[in-house]
Formats: sequence, C-alpha cells, structure tokens
Amino acid sequence: MLSEFSLIDRFFARRAAAARPSNADGGTLGIGDDCALLAPRRGEMLAISTDMLVEGRHFFADLDPEALGHKALAVNLSDLAAMGAEPQAFTLAFSLPKADEAWLAAFSEGLFALAELHGCELIGGDTTGGPLNLCITVFGSVPPQTALRRDAARPGDDIWISGTLGDARAGLGVRRGEWHAEPADAALFQTALERPQPRIALGLALRGVAHAALDLSDGLAGDLMHILERSALRASVDIDAVPRSAALRRLAPEVQRRCTLAGGDDYELCFTAPAAARAAVEAAGHEASVPVTRIGTISALDAAHDRPAIAWHDAAGAPLSLTLQGFDHFHAE
Repeated sequence: MLSEFSLIDRFFARRAAAARPSNADGGTLGIGDDCALLAPRRGEMLAISTDMLVEGRHFFADLDPEALGHKALAVNLSDLAAMGAEPQAFTLAFSLPKADEAWLAAFSEGLFALAELHGCELIGGDTTGGPLNLCITVFGSVPPQTALRRDAARPGDDIWISGTLGDARAGLGVRRGEWHAEPADAALFQTALERPQPRIALGLALRGVAHAALDLSDGLAGDLMHILERSALRASVDIDAVPRSAALRRLAPEVQRRCTLAGGDDYELCFTAPAAARAAVEAAGHEASVPVTRIGTISALDAAHDRPAIAWHDAAGAPLSLTLQGFDHFHAE
C-alpha cells in the first residue's frame, strides 16, 4: 500500500524537476524541504493564482484521470495567461478517496505533460485521504508595467475574444442530456470541456498591446462584468460577432446563445485594446497561433448610464434585452 511520501516520490517528485525551464535561475528550491523557495525573474513581479476543482462540482466522477490532470493545471495556467505572466512553478494539494496507482499514474501524466510544455515546475504541495478535491497554486512572472489588469480598460477600447466560445458548455449539455449533437460534434465538445488550452503565448504577445484582460471561466456575460466593474466602464457587445465553432453553429440558436454568452469553462481570453492597436492585436494572435475576434467596444459612464453594464445587440445593431449571468459556484445551474 502506498504511503503519503511514497505516493509523492513515485508519481510527483521524480517528474517535478523535468518541468523546470532551462532558463530558471538557481534561487528555486522545490520538493523535499519544509518550504519551496522561489524568486521572480529580475525586474519582474510574481503573479500568483489558486484554483480548486471539486468532484461533482467542476468535473464528473468518471472523468479520465489523465484529462483531469491536464485540466487541473490548465485552468490555473489560464489565469497567468490573462495577466500576461510567464509560468514558473506550481504547488499541488489534493485529497484522494484511495491511493489508486493506475489513477495516479494517469493523472500525473496529464499534469506533467502540460507542465513540461510550459516550463512550469511542481515545487510542493500536500496529500491526504478524503473526497476527491484538487487545489493548485501557480506562480508566474510579469513586468509590472505590462501586467494585464482587470482595472485597466479605457473608453474607446475594442473588446476581443480568443478562440471560440461555448463548446465546453455544449459538452456539458450533451453529457446532461439537455440537447443532442452528432457524434463528431459531441466529441469536439467533450474535448473542449475536459482539455482546455491555456492561452499563455497569446497573453505574452499581448504585453504592451492590450489594456485589460481576464480568462473566461464563468461565462462571457459574468466575466466581462468583472472588467467593467473594476474599470468603472460600460460595454456594447455584438452577440453575432462572438466566435463559435462550426459544431456549435449546428445547434439551435437559443442553445448557441446560452453556451457562448453564459456557458463558462471556455478558458479563452477576453481583453480590451485601443482601436489604434487592431493590427497589433491581430499580429499577437498570429504570433500565438490563436484566432482573435473583435466583438464590441468599451465606453465611459455618463448621466444616463451611470453603472457598469453590458448592452447587447445583434449584427444589424438592433438592441437585445437579455438576462444573463455567469456561473455561480454556490448557485450552479
């Protein structure tokens, strides 16, 4: 039977150093001591984020553990991408119902495949018995003057989206039996739900180009409001411009709207940038090999519109009255 320390040594400690980037400085101390030691890159600040994944709330109990390992780290790396930060390291704390060797081997494979891709080293954590619960804290490095903060949007900015929205929520709907999709489309939706891709390269390419950014974890309607509230601004969004996959376009229009605007779990970047930077934004997307789509504009508050809000309209400019909100972890749909 695996003990806590034999579990760590066999499935995590031996692969942790393999993810260390080749340019890491010697100030890092990882697994094996009471604390890890980590320094930001010279002239930069640490960017730190924590996310928790709970069985039954964030993933199904029968999810492939290799995919779960990928997603557990991906959702955290996505936060670094949204800040324009370069990954450095992460910690992993989790509880397990039992120490299943096959499950641990697959989980660690998915986890470290993504970690090694982004040069992000596992430097510590904790394990215990209990319901399946995963908590990762990521550390990145970013020059303070180019960090993509939520409070930095400006009137006149364009609103941009990376990739496409809605496929993950469509996959959840197929799994729940809320709607039907053809097998090939259902497979694409499932991949989007289980294996999100953190837009690290795009976040780095947007340094000095974009003003504000965040990653879309809880749905466009709810997450864009975070930028508007922190920046004290309003937004106008063309719902027909919101990018969606060909597979999603084959679903009913009302399902497409629900998935793209309020679906969550996309982990794409939503960011603002000045209209004069449109060519630079397109170039950043090309550099990162990620499509970017302009979906709206940011405007100032005024006497008639004195609170942050989103005005939705269609491609013809006709206003739409929509009641939308993002995912709420305490009032989940």
